[in-house]
Amino acid sequence: MQAKKRYLILLCTGACVILLFCCFGAVRVPLPSHGGPGPGGAARWRRSPPGALQPFSPGDQADTEDYDGHGSPREKRDSVSGVYTGRRCRMDSCFDFSRCGKESTGGFKVYVYPPQKGEKMSESYQNILSSIEGSRFYTPDPGQACLFVLSLDTLDRDQLSPQYIHNLKAKVQGLPLWNGGRNHIIFNLYSGTWPDYTEDLGFDIGHAMLAKASISTENFRPNFDVSIPLFSKDHPRTGGERGYMKRNSIPPYRKYMLVFKGKRYLTGIGSDTRNALYHVHNSQDVVLLTTCKHGKDWQKHQDARCARDNAEYDK
Repeated sequence: MQAKKRYLILLCTGACVILLFCCFGAVRVPLPSHGGPGPGGAARWRRSPPGALQPFSPGDQADTEDYDGHGSPREKRDSVSGVYTGRRCRMDSCFDFSRCGKESTGGFKVYVYPPQKGEKMSESYQNILSSIEGSRFYTPDPGQACLFVLSLDTLDRDQLSPQYIHNLKAKVQGLPLWNGGRNHIIFNLYSGTWPDYTEDLGFDIGHAMLAKASISTENFRPNFDVSIPLFSKDHPRTGGERGYMKRNSIPPYRKYMLVFKGKRYLTGIGSDTRNALYHVHNSQDVVLLTTCKHGKDWQKHQDARCARDNAEYDK
């Protein structure tokens, strides 16, 4: 019985010693040796007082402005190791400025990929490429380019659209100049499928910039992505007649101040906004026309205003 008590006392004493050592023991931090490593290659050590802060290193925190300390372990590992995911891209992390502004290449130049054989292209995207190719910034030499634009049509990424390009992921990643999307810009107007549109383009844009219409604030990367308006397929490539805006003519001399004509989503994303446009419509200088005829089963979701709205839209 006495032996058991002695063993119990020794066990408690050992536990107390270990606990005190963990709480008040020295923290060892390796120090570089000015004369090289010590005997046997061992590094020198120094003692740090309890509670002392460790020196800050650039890898301790992601250098992006939207760093979230509650991110996933994978995101934290990527930020510490310097690996930038496309979602966290900024100009200083995902864009190569060394390709831009060289006097030998004539400054800022844009390269447009040559059209691939058998690939269809919408008139809208052709107008975008033609505008770039007709500008002073265009270069046919990729070695002189600062910015790269795909010849693959990425404007309409709705899988139900006849202009949807299949197998775009493999086609983009197979481009020899893709380089993970660095110094590329992707144009997009639609993505996902009605009624629940998403922002999934069907392929990973990587480090490429995104010029997109109706992009959400959650996915928009400040000072990197570009927000563009949603223009129709028959939008002219160049401007039409000269406007009536003159110097100091406020308000401008024109009949209509605001005009919108489009489909009214009865369900899904965007329905709340477009269904409220009739509050602003006054049939005079503000004309906002919407139709409920959207999708094959639109009549199942029509409301009391659809008949009148469809009539005004057709008129």
